[in-house]
Amino acid sequence: MKKYFFAVDLGATSGRTILGTLVDGRLEQEELTRFPNNLIETSGHFYWDIYALYFEMIRGLKEVARRDITLTSIGIDTWGVDFVFIGADGAILRNPMAYRDPHTFGRMEEYLEKVVPQREVYDITGIQFMNFNSLFQLYAMQQDGNVAMKMAEKVLFVPDALSWMLTGEAVCEYTIASTSQMLDPRTGDLSEKLIESVGMKRSQLGRMVQPGTKIGVLTEEVQKMTGLGAVPVIAVAGHDTGAAVAAVPAKDEQFAYLSSGTWSLMGIETKDAIINDRSYELNFTNEGGIEGTTRFLKNICGMWLYERCRKEWISRGERLEVRGESIPLSEVSHPELQGSAMQVEAFRSIINPDDKAFANPSSMIEAIQTYCRETGQTIPETPAEICRCIFDSLALRYRQVFGWLKDFAEFDLNVLHVIGGGSLNKYLTQFTADACNVEVLAGPQECTAIGNIMLQAKASGDVADIWQMREIIANSVDMVAYHPSDNQAAWDAAYQRYLEITK
Repeated sequence: MKKYFFAVDLGATSGRTILGTLVDGRLEQEELTRFPNNLIETSGHFYWDIYALYFEMIRGLKEVARRDITLTSIGIDTWGVDFVFIGADGAILRNPMAYRDPHTFGRMEEYLEKVVPQREVYDITGIQFMNFNSLFQLYAMQQDGNVAMKMAEKVLFVPDALSWMLTGEAVCEYTIASTSQMLDPRTGDLSEKLIESVGMKRSQLGRMVQPGTKIGVLTEEVQKMTGLGAVPVIAVAGHDTGAAVAAVPAKDEQFAYLSSGTWSLMGIETKDAIINDRSYELNFTNEGGIEGTTRFLKNICGMWLYERCRKEWISRGERLEVRGESIPLSEVSHPELQGSAMQVEAFRSIINPDDKAFANPSSMIEAIQTYCRETGQTIPETPAEICRCIFDSLALRYRQVFGWLKDFAEFDLNVLHVIGGGSLNKYLTQFTADACNVEVLAGPQECTAIGNIMLQAKASGDVADIWQMREIIANSVDMVAYHPSDNQAAWDAAYQRYLEITK
């Protein structure tokens, strides 16, 4: 009898529900529903619509019931750091604030100066400093007198809150908790000192659970709404990057990964957190993985640069010469736009993708041009020139971070796995192989949902461990291999120029 697993995969712009099953040692999956995840802007703040996301989960589950499918389990993964306040009466106290809300601007620096020193926070958590981390969100809310925070009996990270809405059980899943900058990887629990520093208590967060733990079953209310029975809900890797890394189809431990999307996350999988002077200096992060592993990685501003520029070009009515004619950018495919960039001279203009100028500018195009002007470079003007600048610069940044990872790793890094939507960008993926001088294996694209489903399969006893998971994934997806080209001298020279420009 087939076992069916229901995955809820929520990103910062859209979400999906997916049905997965294992057949003859291979994973089969079907997308049931897809929907937008819209930010709500009101009263000077940005919120997530938690009720809309709940509605979409229920809609997907109703589709399962309509097909008369018996589910083995349900798992939910989402983006990191954000959380939901719940009152003593079991009601949600306001929609959760979004991590891109400006209320944290300047608050991280204030917290580190007035509350707990920066080095001490890093020594406790090993987490990269970003102003939207949960710790600094909570500090900002405390300072602003946030009423929902004052009245909250429970504080649940987004995937845990959605699991609570389905089961009535409050948990704190390890991988999502690790994004908060409040978890101590040495103890495996949240730091009471950091929690108390923002006026909260450890008891307000759910019990800590590891990926693969059964949270509970669907409440009678949800069973009636969906037409399903008491289906178990599993705490998969609640953080989408945790689920994605679990789906890396690696053969052994000697690999690095690059989760490529709006954000690029490059790292390695380690047995223990790496927290030392060098990791602090370079602002690396230690996030929770599955089976007791740590995702030692660095966040890089990935395809966000390209996505923002493309949106601007479309709004401006820009056109591109393709197929022998001038076509509006809105009608040009991603491969066509990216292919036009390959006609531009390499390394004309180089930026640091992680410069604060590119965090959320009113115009990404102008921000890139200003950076090049201020660093004395050729200013990219056309969409093709700007695309080439972005791809060259991302590959050079990847080389820099990959070099640091090789220094940290206690093993040789023989291959770089590129997963996520960015793995479809054949030009950037080849540039990555060239810049890092390493074999790159691209795929799978939908790695987050795959990791979610496979962790449910592990919880059900159909998969023994992470390596059997990865073997099944490797047998189920098509990977494309990219090998370094013979122009290493050009990349070496470009990298030295990148270091000069970005220092």
